[in-house]
Amino acid sequence: MTERRPRKDALRNRAAVFAAADALFARRQSPDSVTMADIATEAGVGKATLFRAFGDRTGLIRALYEARLEPIRSAVEQGPPPLGPDAEPLERVPALLDAVLCFKLDNRHLALALEQTGSGSPYSAEHYERWHTLLRTLLERIPGLPDRDFTAHALLAATRADLVEHLAGEKGLPRDTMRAQLAEFTARILGVRENSHPAQP
Repeated sequence: MTERRPRKDALRNRAAVFAAADALFARRQSPDSVTMADIATEAGVGKATLFRAFGDRTGLIRALYEARLEPIRSAVEQGPPPLGPDAEPLERVPALLDAVLCFKLDNRHLALALEQTGSGSPYSAEHYERWHTLLRTLLERIPGLPDRDFTAHALLAATRADLVEHLAGEKGLPRDTMRAQLAEFTARILGVRENSHPAQP
């Protein structure tokens, strides 16, 4: 049985909805002020279309987040070092955190919207569990570290969207400074003494 492909108009609508949501989250001061009706109007589609395609506002945000995250996920799953699976943990952990930070910086308002959806603890969200599991697995291959589960949580906390928004948006901290500070913090946690510079995403 052949898999049904999405119709061209459905693909166009999805692209228009994602573009509209991106624009609205970037323009509005608070992600909470962006409604499904706002996104439908911006995209030029009916509100019922959004609910059929995504279920609710949280579902739409998650779908948009996953779509924007796809290049990083692909690089992590099958790309070359330092992000890909063949990299050594001491190289891969800093590269992974740097990639997450850069993604949050490039998608600040979207990431903030996802973490503020109010659908339970952000630590039980699928995307968080995925990063935490990968980090914990890598940390387990590095000898001499304390509780790997907690360490993975602590490292990911440095890339939380609300912290990124506070530092980049409210404090005006430059991107390169934030990346360098995260690299230094990660190196200290991992026990790496030499200077390390994360690869450009």
